Amino acid sequence: MRFETAPAASYAGVEYDLVTMFDCLHEMGDPVGAARHVHRTLKPDGTWMIVEPMAADRVEDNLNPVGRAYYSFSTLLCTPASLSQEVGLALGAQAGEARIEDVVRTAGFTRFRRAAETPINLVFEARP
Repeated sequence: MRFETAPAASYAGVEYDLVTMFDCLHEMGDPVGAARHVHRTLKPDGTWMIVEPMAADRVEDNLNPVGRAYYSFSTLLCTPASLSQEVGLALGAQAGEARIEDVVRTAGFTRFRRAAETPINLVFEARP
């Protein structure tokens, strides 16, 4: 076994059964580009597991203790990090399920679902 570090939009290899991303898609400058790369590198029956911060699609539904903390993180870290990168989509920590699904489907995935959730995270499954 070996571990490597590589950009999300250009890691090596193909025909993966599973690609995972933990709490990072919302901070990428080009999450659609990264998602397209995942799509190209998965097997036809492969799975992309995406773990993102718990967020509702509407601002007013995020006005709770977890949502307020995530909005502060988003303002100070997530959004500036994305804006500092190429494309700079700036999803932020409170992207919400609809926004994540839009990124995933724009990249060519045909299946998307919420697989699980905790009080602080959403877990999504995307398949080609």
